[in-house]
Amino acid sequence: MSFTFAIGDIHGCLAPLRTLLAMIETRWVSGTVVFLGDYIDRGPDSCGVIELLKAGPEKPGWQWIMLKGNHEDMMVGAYAGRYERDWWLDNGGLETELSYDGRVPTEDLLWADRLPLIHVDVHRIFVHAGVVPEFPLDRQSPRDLLWLRTYPVSDYWGKHLCHGHTPSRTNPQTIGNRTNIDSGCVFSGKFTCAVFDDDVAGGPLEFIQAT
Repeated sequence: MSFTFAIGDIHGCLAPLRTLLAMIETRWVSGTVVFLGDYIDRGPDSCGVIELLKAGPEKPGWQWIMLKGNHEDMMVGAYAGRYERDWWLDNGGLETELSYDGRVPTEDLLWADRLPLIHVDVHRIFVHAGVVPEFPLDRQSPRDLLWLRTYPVSDYWGKHLCHGHTPSRTNPQTIGNRTNIDSGCVFSGKFTCAVFDDDVAGGPLEFIQAT
């Protein structure tokens, strides 16, 4: 029996992230952890979060998969000149640069830019924002995967969709064939992980939360 653990938007909240990972590793000896993006901005230690993720799991038996979020897209785009720098700074980028004592290094920008946009396994789709059911899964646009905020009822090609991006006081919650785990850690203090049995289709077995 194997498990996948989906972790929602982190936004620089390093301490709750460490707590949540410790809670997972205390109960399970192995598994796949899928991070759904938005590692940076707004919170106190975006630099520390990226450093932890780049280092990877400390214990054997664990695999980490890091997906890109819209805030990573904003950061990389601001440095590359694709987006207005002030737009990113006003959306939490200032806190990110403060955590780096000024400027995000090129190495971390390249790491963020190269993150995958989606992870699909036998039973589930993991993505930061969402997917558009009207288009095939392999024809989704990067903008939708990173920025989508509409969630029509769908069977999602027979798979369960797990995403973050849209925080709510009612999250985490499963609606039909979709689970939103963005519980707004940087706003509410609640940080969420959804636990999935890799051999069983459908929604999460349980949610684990840290503060």
